[in-house]
Amino acid sequence: MCLAVPGRILSLEDRDGTLMSEVDFGGVRKDVCLQYIPDASVGEYVMVHVGFAIQRLDEESAKQTLAEFEHLGVLKEEFGDGFEIAAKQAGLPTPNGKTQPNGRAE
Repeated sequence: MCLAVPGRILSLEDRDGTLMSEVDFGGVRKDVCLQYIPDASVGEYVMVHVGFAIQRLDEESAKQTLAEFEHLGVLKEEFGDGFEIAAKQAGLPTPNGKTQPNGRAE
């Protein structure tokens, strides 16, 4: 699943003519392109889809959405190790070799 996830802008940087930012998604930090919102500033919350900030978001809405995504496990799914998640969903051993008693990976 590919979602737009709210995050807080931590820094701004011009990289070869492209406006980039480090964005915090509830503890996970990723590089994000800000070309669609060139007047964004540090401290603002933005919705990020496939590495691009696509919309501003107020702080309260961003925090509520992050909390709900965390509760549902969406953040781990979006930002976790894709290979480990796929192995778990397929019932295969995870890279650490552990499986759950029911044969499913941890």
